[in-house]
Amino acid sequence: MAEFTISGVWKNNNDVVTHYAFHQVLERTIYRAEKKSKAEAIALLETKGNSAVTWVWDYNKATWSFGEEVEVVRGFTGKYLRSNRDNRQTDNLGHLINFEWYP
Repeated sequence: MAEFTISGVWKNNNDVVTHYAFHQVLERTIYRAEKKSKAEAIALLETKGNSAVTWVWDYNKATWSFGEEVEVVRGFTGKYLRSNRDNRQTDNLGHLINFEWYP
């Protein structure tokens, strides 16, 4: 069983998320991000006992805050990660920091 936060994404030229910035959480310590492919991210969260929440930079407070729970769902184009389904911008993690500039 492992806990993770997701702080950012990488997108392709079609604005589709291809990778996620996963941070493992151990004993209330959040570790450096690891770039995980979409397939790796899905496999991690489909492993029984693993969970993740978004980790969002709060520009007003200049600090990180925990966001919404993340789950694996199946859509028309296959599986993907999604936070609370409420038709908000945060649904598909596209609101997280875009790490496109970082390899």
